[in-house]
Amino acid sequence: MIKYSLTCKCSCTFDSWFASSSEFGRLMKKKLITCIECNSNNVNKSIMAPNVSGSKKIDNINYEFQKNIKKKIIKYQKFIKKNCRYVDDRFAQEARSIHYNKKETKSIYGRVTTDEINELNEEGIETITIPWYDKTEN
Repeated sequence: MIKYSLTCKCSCTFDSWFASSSEFGRLMKKKLITCIECNSNNVNKSIMAPNVSGSKKIDNINYEFQKNIKKKIIKYQKFIKKNCRYVDDRFAQEARSIHYNKKETKSIYGRVTTDEINELNEEGIETITIPWYDKTEN
């Protein structure tokens, strides 16, 4: 997909998306591109600046930001592992057991599907999903 800024002889300017630059050319030849104001097909592409990434400074800021997020996720993971019981893919069953049996237990964490989370929430069982960084993946 490519986005072009277009101008009409009536001084109207507007943006439009096309599958490719050749598709834009094909539609222009068939006079299928019209002005959104006056409905004229006397439309041309405007001069556009290419969309390029910013400076190295911006790239470095983004890298540092992502690095800090990763560090915080790992810090939370360590806290959770230390203070909660891992229940693997039995999370939904364990959460229900704690909720309905009013068991006093250590908090739990584990794997759960989106459908299971929705069902737990409908039952009034509060859950929270957090990002999980797996060292073996990166």
